[in-house]
Amino acid sequence: MSIGLLALFAFIPILVALVLMAGLRWPSTRAMPLALLSGLILAALIWKQAPPRLAALCLEGAITAVGVLIIVFGALLIYYTLEYSGGMETIQAGMKRISPDRRLQAIIIGFMFAAFIEGAAGFGTPAALAAPLLLGLGFPPLCAAVICLVFNSVPVTFGAVGTPVLQGFKSVEALGMSIMGMTDPAMFYKTVGEYVTLMHLPMAFILPIFMLGFMTRFFGRNKSWAEGFRAWKYCLMASVCFVVPYLILAWAVGPELPSMLGGLVGLGVLVFLTKKGFCLPTDGVWQFAPSAEWDADWSGEIKASDATDFKDHMSQMRAWMPYVLCGLILVITRVPAFGLKPIVTTWGVVGAKNILGQEGVGASLALLNLPGTIPFILVAIITIALHGMNSAKVSGAWTTAIKKMKAPTIALISAVALVSVFKGSGVNSEGLPSMPMAMAQFMAALTGNAWPYLASYAGGLGAFITGSNTVSDMLFSNFQWDVADALKFSPLGHYVILAAQGAGGAMGNMICIHNIVAACAVLGMIGHEGSILRRTFWPFLLYGVPVGLVAGYLIASGI
Repeated sequence: MSIGLLALFAFIPILVALVLMAGLRWPSTRAMPLALLSGLILAALIWKQAPPRLAALCLEGAITAVGVLIIVFGALLIYYTLEYSGGMETIQAGMKRISPDRRLQAIIIGFMFAAFIEGAAGFGTPAALAAPLLLGLGFPPLCAAVICLVFNSVPVTFGAVGTPVLQGFKSVEALGMSIMGMTDPAMFYKTVGEYVTLMHLPMAFILPIFMLGFMTRFFGRNKSWAEGFRAWKYCLMASVCFVVPYLILAWAVGPELPSMLGGLVGLGVLVFLTKKGFCLPTDGVWQFAPSAEWDADWSGEIKASDATDFKDHMSQMRAWMPYVLCGLILVITRVPAFGLKPIVTTWGVVGAKNILGQEGVGASLALLNLPGTIPFILVAIITIALHGMNSAKVSGAWTTAIKKMKAPTIALISAVALVSVFKGSGVNSEGLPSMPMAMAQFMAALTGNAWPYLASYAGGLGAFITGSNTVSDMLFSNFQWDVADALKFSPLGHYVILAAQGAGGAMGNMICIHNIVAACAVLGMIGHEGSILRRTFWPFLLYGVPVGLVAGYLIASGI
């Protein structure tokens, strides 16, 4: 069988997910199980995988998915604990008082505040929080959605305390360590993260300026790019506030903290400088036209003028303290100098080896090392006393978080099981390459050394399909590694391609159906998904250009 035909068969499960989710707009809870079913059928018929092995691979994927789901639950629990305690509304009220200029609000809330939330929680939380805040400030709902979706890209690779890197690239951890002679898995993830920062760096400065021009051109009264571009000094100042701690943490510590602390430190510095009047636009305060002049498709069921004012329920310090505690606990437990890292990485490890008697099929979870347990669930419990929550509020927060787990549980278990089937298909009696390797060999032959310029778009496609940078990395990390193998890249060249995948999965958040639907749901814009996708598609294409140029340059320079 030709490699092209094998690659076509291997792509069918991805195509099934793409058609069902993007074409027919099925939810992932229905689409991903069918994609898994198609993968199992192909693995049995073409790759001659026996039923016991396929069952073992599915269980392996389910164990891995549990780790991700614990993180998702912890992230949701923190969010809803703050929502029920009044801490979240207090944070929103404080954000609203900083500046009346809509351009500055878009940067402070849509870019910087959302970056912090992405780093702390991820999994769609930034859009669920930042977009309603912009709506409450008077932004057209469509504009609020586009701003939050596009800006939620630079920090996503290190979102949810580094989950897309730490969980997304776990399947190539052994390969990455072996090719570089590493003995500590942390060095593998840190190295990938370092290269990812180089991929994101150009757009960290370009995107804020571009999006303000985009906002004033398509949502402003005068339809002018220039009105947004006039805030370029402020945009550059904001980018520096975020990028400096972002780079320092990624290169000095690892992938857990760059976005969370970069966003938190950057937000604090930016707010301080804004209040002091640094780099503010000199053309006055920019506002939207009155809502009566807005285009019909800019609004849905919730009008900006109808948004409820945000109130302070406690001091800003108390409201922010849970996130401060998350940062402190993560630093104490993840930085080796404090001596706790060996404990959280070795205690509470559960899993299984040789599942159902299948050699080499297994997975394990270090429960204490999952951000979902320490610090998220731990801090959620501490917050009960910190914010003086009564039993009804506590019950509401936990019940809501548990209810929200149904959809991601079905989708993630199916998606991660499909990843395990993809990887495990290489062990077969026919001598066939695995599904990812078949696609890799075909793509390597088709694109040759041009692949580094395109690798990020594969990551974007994965995020578009699955709704997650983490799952995109799970789905395509082996594929990207195999392409680098087929093209005979250097050991560090393999890391560059993985970094391009990670950056691509992050930029794919702009166009992924899940995020768009989530943003529409909180803004009352259900039915306007197409309008949003048409506007976020162009920033997505733009983002991939500098990412590809950086990857191509690093490969060409002999890295």
